[in-house]
Amino acid sequence: MKLLRVGPPGAERPALLDGDGTLRDLSSFTDDVDGGLLSDTATLDRIRAAAEAGVLPAYGVSGDSTGLRVGPPVGRIGKVVCIGLNYHGHAAETGQATPTEPVVFLKAADTVVGPDDTVLVPRGSVKTDWEVELAIVIGRTARYLETDEEALAHVAGYALAHDVSEREFQIERGGTWDKGKNCETFNPLGPWLVTADEVPDPQDLTLRLWVNGELKQEGHTSDQIFPVAEVVRYVSRFMTLYPGDVINTGTPAGVAMGQPDPKPYLRPGDVVELEIEGLGRQRQELKSA
Repeated sequence: MKLLRVGPPGAERPALLDGDGTLRDLSSFTDDVDGGLLSDTATLDRIRAAAEAGVLPAYGVSGDSTGLRVGPPVGRIGKVVCIGLNYHGHAAETGQATPTEPVVFLKAADTVVGPDDTVLVPRGSVKTDWEVELAIVIGRTARYLETDEEALAHVAGYALAHDVSEREFQIERGGTWDKGKNCETFNPLGPWLVTADEVPDPQDLTLRLWVNGELKQEGHTSDQIFPVAEVVRYVSRFMTLYPGDVINTGTPAGVAMGQPDPKPYLRPGDVVELEIEGLGRQRQELKSA
């Protein structure tokens, strides 16, 4: 299933995108797409059955959903866990050694915005960068997982994420990476949460990102240093993962930081588009904070 949330920020409503591309209302089943729903297998089964039977009501008149904003596909996110330097190509382009263990950092949940919402370039920024990523959405409480099979069983689904980063704040301003990762609007997510049963192999996905129409990143999840199952298992050793938590799994080569000088960092007015096959597409216009 493709689950999503539509409507104004803070007032999104739960929805499903069916096989014909029609937006279906899930309000009679749940008040949101969040950890509560994702851990409720009985309700998810009822939604799946209703979708297959074609009885879910369409949004708008005769299914017309034109003009509806698409928000982040998960509400009430507890935490966003991120894995840095998780593609061989990205580690190489930035001149860093291949990590021997996953590099873990956190993004505040309030950085998450919709897939087509405006991204704000922070005041004083000269090194705002792009990163297309596969996001994992957790469906069951995970702690001290032992096997890859256990790890994948705790995944509710997957989504497209944009891990926007300010490299000067991240690397040159002291401390940890937090300053360059937690600026407002720095984690567009969506458009959909695609349930895990529709992604048979998360290591067989192509990621792409364009800036002003120019292809900048084209990578494949098979290039991940630590694959999805290992990431979930590893993170569960250090923190408890709850339904609705998100894990961004790193970005392939092609970021601005890895390109020759003068590096083409993002500026207000730029347009970034990104996609992962089967998980949808995003488009953001950048503006000044």
